[in-house]
Amino acid sequence: MTIQEAGRPTGTETEFDRAVDAVCDRIPPFWPLDAMVATNPYLGFVDWPFDDAAEYQLRVLGRPLTMDRRWLARQLDNGRITDTDLAEAGKRMGSDLEPADVRAAAANPAPPATRFMLYSDLLDERYRPRYSRYVIQQISSFCAAYYDLGQAQWPMPRFGDSLYEAWLGYTRIDRTPGEMEIRTAASLAKLPEAPRDAIRFVLERFGVPADRIEDFLYLALTRVGGWASYLRHLRWEAELAGGRNDDLVDLLAVRVAWEFILVDTCDRPARTSLWLQSLHCLPRKLRPAQARALEVDCILQRALEIGYQRRLVAGLRASPSRSPAQAAMPERPLAQAAFCIDVRSEVFRRSLETVTSEVQTQGFAGFFGIMAEYQPLGAERPRAHLPVLLPASYRVCEGAAGGGPEASDGLLSRRRAAVALGKAWKQFKLSSASCFSFVESAGLMYAPKLITDHLGLTRPVPDPEAKGLSRDEAATLGPDLDGQSCPGDNGAAGPAAGIPESDRPRVAAFILNAMGLTEGFGRLVVLTGHGSSTVNNPHRAGLDCGACAGQTGEASVRIACALLNDQGVRAALASEQDIQVPAETWFVPALHDTTTDEVTLLDTGRVPAERAEDLHHLRGLLAQAGDLARSERLGLLQDRPPASSEEALKAVRRRGGDWAQVRPEWGLAGNAAFIAAPRWRTAHLALDGRAFLHEYDWRGDDGFEVLNLIMTAPMVVANWINLQYYGSTVDPEHLSAGSKVLHNVVGGRLGVLEGNGGDLRVGLAKQSLHDGTDWVHEPLRLSVFIEAPQAEMDRVIAANRTVHDLVTNEWLHLFQIADDGEVSRHLPEGGWEPAPALGEEAPAI
Repeated sequence: MTIQEAGRPTGTETEFDRAVDAVCDRIPPFWPLDAMVATNPYLGFVDWPFDDAAEYQLRVLGRPLTMDRRWLARQLDNGRITDTDLAEAGKRMGSDLEPADVRAAAANPAPPATRFMLYSDLLDERYRPRYSRYVIQQISSFCAAYYDLGQAQWPMPRFGDSLYEAWLGYTRIDRTPGEMEIRTAASLAKLPEAPRDAIRFVLERFGVPADRIEDFLYLALTRVGGWASYLRHLRWEAELAGGRNDDLVDLLAVRVAWEFILVDTCDRPARTSLWLQSLHCLPRKLRPAQARALEVDCILQRALEIGYQRRLVAGLRASPSRSPAQAAMPERPLAQAAFCIDVRSEVFRRSLETVTSEVQTQGFAGFFGIMAEYQPLGAERPRAHLPVLLPASYRVCEGAAGGGPEASDGLLSRRRAAVALGKAWKQFKLSSASCFSFVESAGLMYAPKLITDHLGLTRPVPDPEAKGLSRDEAATLGPDLDGQSCPGDNGAAGPAAGIPESDRPRVAAFILNAMGLTEGFGRLVVLTGHGSSTVNNPHRAGLDCGACAGQTGEASVRIACALLNDQGVRAALASEQDIQVPAETWFVPALHDTTTDEVTLLDTGRVPAERAEDLHHLRGLLAQAGDLARSERLGLLQDRPPASSEEALKAVRRRGGDWAQVRPEWGLAGNAAFIAAPRWRTAHLALDGRAFLHEYDWRGDDGFEVLNLIMTAPMVVANWINLQYYGSTVDPEHLSAGSKVLHNVVGGRLGVLEGNGGDLRVGLAKQSLHDGTDWVHEPLRLSVFIEAPQAEMDRVIAANRTVHDLVTNEWLHLFQIADDGEVSRHLPEGGWEPAPALGEEAPAI
């Protein structure tokens, strides 16, 4: 069979377009480095049951959806997975395998996964996989140049109006295929000019059956899955703004066009004919041995999760009616400290509650209900500061606090001049005409800087948040709620500048109601965002706040506190919302540095003088809590425990400032649970920094609007984080960023390559998950525990498609905590049953 004889696929034009869009929708989005947020790498499969998705991934891509069997077998050997867990897992899956059968199977390696091969794979020689790598390299190099955000010294000329058109123009003059003995000219001339036409043309020439089109196109697109995910992010952002971006379809056209070129130019007709015939035999199910092996792996994976859940359920059922800390809490606490629900906050909150009973801690998503994007002074575009699932309602800009537009303009001019000078200097150093002579003539001048950078006394590069400004100038900047510091819109779509005064009481009420803080205010209320302090770390934003779209929480807490301290807003809250904020209560923004466990109180110059003593006392308590938290975290980061709190602080600061440190902190490694309940439910548990803790009391949630918000935003964001860590661990070859040691930044901030080529790498670096000996992150699907009526949780599940798919298809496990402390498990088919807990064989958490 020749390529001309392959014939047309069956199916209508509508069915073809639906297949193309379905394949594109299976690709998860990946945000650029400066706004990196955790993304569910299986986002396109959440409408499939987990086990079905595992079968599809293995059958079509040859990729696992469960942890490596050898690692799971070690969990059996060390008792982490028990026969009780195996029996429960087998029961839920409807398997006929007994625990002994699973143990016996786990001792043997799983049969190797087989997947369908593209033609580029078929051309690879056994020890020289050249063609498939070349195709990926050519597409990756082209995309890096096409989407470059200022890194390239010489921008690539535009060869067309779309990605596909530009690729056609570029490839027609590209001479590198000739080095691979690929003659592209004749094949390129046959390809249509429109991307969808090109895809259909290739499918028709190959004769791909209509019912196999999606599998073939998905397999092709995932071969450049990193760039596909970046373009899926562009589509996501466009759709969130009510628009459309089809660059992902263009990339799909480019990828299948390369398969056509290789088939069209191949000089071995017999091999070509054999491959074209194999397109009609794309596997529709796994071989029996593979299917049985997958069943064993799914039982082991589920048993691992059940073992963790049983311990946590036992701990929750043992919770007292009130925690000792709450019982000792004064009627009017010194402060309420609200932290982001990030799992790293659990360690600090527990430490703070240990050192004092004067501070009441709470958990809330780190954007603190501020639905805004934030534009730093001099930035060309605003940055989202809310979950990427949600559109921004406001645009708040950075300006000189109290100085008016004139002061902001002065700082803006100085900042732009300093940044422009820095860019010019860098361009001079890197230019082809001066780079070698620069090193020879000025290299020794950099010796002191290299020494101080190595010792952590200086940064290798300026802090991006204060770049171009002195420390004193940067300290004068803050959010401008009136929008006077915002540059002109220039016709750009998006929210208008500032937060209108008429909206401010409603926004403030939303914040307080969502936090459950409408009475019993402390003298201070501290809203604590978080961020990291690391250098030489392209993935730094991944350590910042996921609920703030990969930014620190500083802007969000400063905006929220400015609103809540406004006397006009407080008056409106009292008259319109019946929320009485005492005059002596002051809201203080703060930032928790998750690398060093230091909490910095912000905007303290605005705190009334009568609260100065309280503020000083609170600083001391936060410092003590930081000492405890650092000691706990350092136990996982270094072998030798610090001799003193001062040594611990120096150690974490040194790690964050070391430009060669691949593990400045563990981030959210180990995350496994999301708990939305009053704090006293969990205050007696040491959750080891593995749980997202969201304050929630359903008794004060009129209409259950807060429950709906929790299940549709923070819970989903936590699920994304959880599954990114999960995917990067169970499938590190394809869903992790590889080794930090080999990373090279692409396009300024698009992403990283591992080495000097290949596909864009997405996910988490191995050093964020593995300590060099074993995995630090235990891959578990998120277990969600919510204290609320079952009927109301069922209502949210039924009303929201995303939540429904996550729960019923078991991409997370949902549990209900009843008023009496009993815990029930939501069944995939609907309904609830008592959750299994530990027996007498092991202690609770």
